[in-house]
Amino acid sequence: MTKARLLVAVVDDEEPVRKALMRLMRSAGLSVETFASGAEFLKSIETRLPDCVVLDLHMPHMNGFNVQAHLARKYAALPVIIITGHDVPQARERAMERGASAFLRKPVLEHILLDAIYAATSSAKPGGSPNSKLNSPIKSQ
Repeated sequence: MTKARLLVAVVDDEEPVRKALMRLMRSAGLSVETFASGAEFLKSIETRLPDCVVLDLHMPHMNGFNVQAHLARKYAALPVIIITGHDVPQARERAMERGASAFLRKPVLEHILLDAIYAATSSAKPGGSPNSKLNSPIKSQ
């Protein structure tokens, strides 16, 4: 019996960011779905809920805080990792207070993002040691 791969949703309005994150996560053995807007992502979870969400804060129409608030109301246990190019203390504090598993600054280092996903989902890295320190979520980069 094989373990199902983790499904990660990437929500970012910038296509190059979505493509880069999709390539990174697929190369790490994760399943990935990408979304150009918060509204598109929220519509998708009516039929398929991911194991983790990588969410940009600054998007037009519906920002990451709005998406995070919706998820907190309906899917409180769903891990959310915030990524942003505008790392300000108030945004970091607000995201973490509202339950984000991690708050990472763009451009995010590949291993930092992957470690945050594994920590948030309590998953061992593929091929990783059972003694790896993945039990506590990464709070910042």
